[in-house]
Amino acid sequence: MAQAPRGAEGIEPVLVVIPTYNERENLGPVLDRLHKALPDVHVLVVDDGSPDGTGELADERADGDDRVHVLHRTEKAGLGKAYIAGFRWGLAKGYATFVEMDADGSHAPEDLPRLLDAVGDADLSIGSRYVPGGSTVNWPMSRKVLSRGANVYSRIAMGLKVSDMTAGFRAYRRPVLEKLELDEIASHGYCFQIDLTRRTADAGFDIVEVPITFTDREIGVSKMSGDIMREAFFRVAAWGVQRRVGQVKRLFGRG
Repeated sequence: MAQAPRGAEGIEPVLVVIPTYNERENLGPVLDRLHKALPDVHVLVVDDGSPDGTGELADERADGDDRVHVLHRTEKAGLGKAYIAGFRWGLAKGYATFVEMDADGSHAPEDLPRLLDAVGDADLSIGSRYVPGGSTVNWPMSRKVLSRGANVYSRIAMGLKVSDMTAGFRAYRRPVLEKLELDEIASHGYCFQIDLTRRTADAGFDIVEVPITFTDREIGVSKMSGDIMREAFFRVAAWGVQRRVGQVKRLFGRG
């Protein structure tokens, strides 16, 4: 079984987890850019049985490059489950830092060194579109409004000082994932990112945000759907109530 690489002195082994579903045209260029920016990082492609041959392409890359690994799943089961599967794989192999990154090119691999530098002083670093220096490119106004609104709603509902809670470009230190109850995480869509953010904060870990430029995909179609948005809306409301009740109980408990 493949094990995490021994990092250079002072550098921990890094695993970039990339979920895929019908990303054959995007995956190769993303892997090339990633290893140009950071030649030593390992990648785990978690493919949900893509009918376009993404999984087969990933296998071809893995056959010729010991930095690339592939985890095949038999059905499209959602972003959250793909990441959980990837985290479990990496924890078992001994990786120390875990990165979430999209396969469609929207997350610039060239930004990853800054994300990893930031997580050296924290427990979770988030590539943020909504802190000074962050931005989005090629998004229609409707998508900008939806994303901004979702983040404002989530931040207010849960009382967390994180500007981009739905961001999918982030790096976790191993102790965070070891402490979180991964079996309890049932979020499937993009609210998975909100869920892990609030769990990380509630566990007492430090979170930092790093400005990035998010560029909308040029090839393929977005996985965003009405079901994903509805899931996020209702789950965030429930989590917000839960956090507020917990805060009140702790307040009176101290009294």
